[in-house]
Amino acid sequence: MLFLFKTGRWALACLCASATLLPAQEAVPPLPGPDPLRLAKVSPLGKAPDWTSLSAYAGTLTKEEFDHAWKTLYSPENGLPPPFQVTPEALRVPTGDPTAPELEIPFKKTNAATATPPEPTWRRAADLPPLLGRPVLSDLHIALDPGHIGGQWAQMEERFLSFKPGEAIKEGDMSLLTAQVLMERLKALGAVVSFVRDRPEPVTEQRPADFDKLARETLKEYGVLTPAPTYAGLQGDAKIITVQWQTEKLFYRVSEIHARAQKVNRQIQPDLVLCLHFNAEGWGSADAPQFSPQNHLHVLVNGCYAPVELEQQDVRHEMLTRLFSRVHEEEIPLATAVAEGMARSTQLPAYIYTTPNARKAGANPYVYARNLLANRLYQCPVVYLEPYVMNHEETYRRLLTGHFIGRTLIGGRLQRSAIDDYVRGVVQGLVSYYQSQRRSS
Repeated sequence: MLFLFKTGRWALACLCASATLLPAQEAVPPLPGPDPLRLAKVSPLGKAPDWTSLSAYAGTLTKEEFDHAWKTLYSPENGLPPPFQVTPEALRVPTGDPTAPELEIPFKKTNAATATPPEPTWRRAADLPPLLGRPVLSDLHIALDPGHIGGQWAQMEERFLSFKPGEAIKEGDMSLLTAQVLMERLKALGAVVSFVRDRPEPVTEQRPADFDKLARETLKEYGVLTPAPTYAGLQGDAKIITVQWQTEKLFYRVSEIHARAQKVNRQIQPDLVLCLHFNAEGWGSADAPQFSPQNHLHVLVNGCYAPVELEQQDVRHEMLTRLFSRVHEEEIPLATAVAEGMARSTQLPAYIYTTPNARKAGANPYVYARNLLANRLYQCPVVYLEPYVMNHEETYRRLLTGHFIGRTLIGGRLQRSAIDDYVRGVVQGLVSYYQSQRRSS
């Protein structure tokens, strides 16, 4: 289908297990699955990975540990086979590199010493310095990632909602305001806070015009040989097969997230990223939007990779890096604690996915696993927040009022600002998690 987005040094184990890149001429049974040419492709704006980096995880996981992570989190619930093979001794994964088409990563053997994995750039709660009477989030480095861009870009992003002239909410602006309020409360609890985006402008230096060639090549690949240059006057699916639509999506949904990932991974290097978003239900035409009776909350962690996604070698590599680095062991309980805090604060019901692109992650009804670009590329625990339905009438009115202290009359009831409830929930969740996990002395 077309682009639719919502979308260190390694040690040897005692038995000298090591990952092995197998050259093309070596006689090994072929891996089942897709054509090797498909397995060599990369995702839009992605790059072919350094497969040898996974060698650092040789002997760090048992087969049972790998199977558990794959079957309960990273795989889709439909059970379709992945484009790699799990044997009793090792993971065999196709690389997409014709000179070394397969990588073997040995599992830890029973009673063998565990090899030392690469040192991550982030710290688990249990690895932070003892509190010694200091505030509970002391030493913790949190990156706040306000979703989308906002400002002049909101309409292009399709994150602009207005029910009458002179009023509007822009998700990018609301998420930035939420980050600004949240920052002050996190700092008061001792955290070090960095912004991934601190203004209503893109992080990426690229713009839609930079993707004209790629957009046309993509459309051609899917049979659209003479696409319309713009979507002016078009609606629905007709917009998707225009050069303008394709270039804009590559700009704000792909290039922008890649730029944020580079900033997170190379510059900020936090212990945790909070991706701040607001949800929405279908509102129909932007010129005549409709209110939705639904209002809900859910929290996302990384997981639920479809086989077709894993056919892209960069996605395959990124998923395996997250799995072998055990980032999910910190990510899921963190997300669960935050979800519990937000459920108490907002009193919103849990959103229920009915599509196969997400699966439950643990027992909490608010927490799902989904493969998003941000929670895949950011090399640390990522808690991705989706509270409120912006086109729910009461929520829309609350968001129009912005952030305020105390309560005001909205929809016939005295209410706190929606942003205040959002922030309270996040803070309560983080405090609960780090109080339970950190050393006090």
